[in-house]
Amino acid sequence: MGGQAAGRGGPIVEVSVPEFSPNGRAGEILFNVNCSSCHGANAAGSEVGPPLIHPIYEPSHHGDPAFYRATLMGVQAHHWRFGNMPAVEGVSEQDVDMIVRYVRELQRANGIF
Repeated sequence: MGGQAAGRGGPIVEVSVPEFSPNGRAGEILFNVNCSSCHGANAAGSEVGPPLIHPIYEPSHHGDPAFYRATLMGVQAHHWRFGNMPAVEGVSEQDVDMIVRYVRELQRANGIF
């Protein structure tokens, strides 16, 4: 997952980008380095990874612990046909804290919860 967004295909969903809190901005930086190559810019998805700005990932269905498990341990595909997600090397629990904050702020701004 590492690296900048590769620009493969367009986003899967349109995302309205809010003014982020300081933690949200820190999470945005971490997301861009570690997650955007699959999940796309602004977590809008790409041809190789699902959008996180989607009702499937609202807190009542995929709570914060699901993001920790997926990032730190990997996860088998179960909602999308993108394949399994491997663990993300070099990302700490503290990094995931900030990434989750960023994703939740984006979700909130886009009416996900």
